[in-house]
Amino acid sequence: MKIREEVKNIKPYNPGKDRGGIKLNKNESPFSLPKELKNEILAALKDVSFNRYPESTGAGLREKLAAFHGLEKDNVVVGSGSDQLISYSVKLFSGKGAIVTPPTFSMYRFYSEVSGLKVFPVPLNPEFDLQIEKIKSAIKDAAIVFLCSPNNPTGNTFKRDSIVEILNTGTAVVLDEAYGEFSGVSHMDLIQDYENLLVLRTFSKAFGLAGARIGYALGGKKIIDYLLRVKPPYNLNSISLRIAEMMLENYEIVQERVEFIKSERSRIYRRFEEVCYPSQANFLLMDINAGDYFRERGISVRTFTGRLEDKIRITIGTKKENDLLIDSLKDYTEKRDDY
Repeated sequence: MKIREEVKNIKPYNPGKDRGGIKLNKNESPFSLPKELKNEILAALKDVSFNRYPESTGAGLREKLAAFHGLEKDNVVVGSGSDQLISYSVKLFSGKGAIVTPPTFSMYRFYSEVSGLKVFPVPLNPEFDLQIEKIKSAIKDAAIVFLCSPNNPTGNTFKRDSIVEILNTGTAVVLDEAYGEFSGVSHMDLIQDYENLLVLRTFSKAFGLAGARIGYALGGKKIIDYLLRVKPPYNLNSISLRIAEMMLENYEIVQERVEFIKSERSRIYRRFEEVCYPSQANFLLMDINAGDYFRERGISVRTFTGRLEDKIRITIGTKKENDLLIDSLKDYTEKRDDY
């Protein structure tokens, strides 16, 4: 048995362990769907033909997403989470490697390495901003550039001018806007002018459907056509397709919850501004090394190795969860010299 060398060297993705209690470690929505909407979805699923394959490209959902964003169906591809679309995107473009900008979402590196691409890391500067000139210097050998805005795990957005400068090199850019609803900023309009741009969005965060695994990519018709060629048919199941369509029809629920999370994010940030980084996402990066402290108190937070090993990331939760977090943070910051 001969295993590819790239596979031998890959470290499996580690999302962190859930230890029960309060889960503020995975950037999930703290809210399940309202009971009334759940009942509507369950009723609608009675009409799904489970013995039949779904439409091969998810055409119905693509049409609804296109209308939602003021685009056409041929500007949209759907997938089983945006992760799946990352895995497809690395198959599209010719070149030796992929540029990533750590600290950022680790799956860009993961799928690039799985596909056999060499990874060219261009770290964010001390303010967690893009180093444009270094990115442009590395681009000559790159097939693709991955950008995440708002960036996970730092929470900041990147300047539009910087994104445009990278697009102007002609290299393919995958712009991950998984947390875009929480920032109110999107650059998806750039797909009209740049055929080398793919914008990723997800139903896992603001929509609260992490368990349904639904993501989508937006791009010019040419790049979307190529993406449809490399993705397998039936890559999104009939149940997830229907749930996503119904969530778009009930978007006011999403908007209400986004506003709540933004308000709670501001409340926590203002209270602990001395240890928090500004964020435009549904989480806060904190300059404290307190993972064990919170776990002992039944609160799961995201910890890191490397550059961020002395920091934690906390997801914005419910009012009750955030109150408990604030109490724990108050205790820690007042007595942290003792820990």
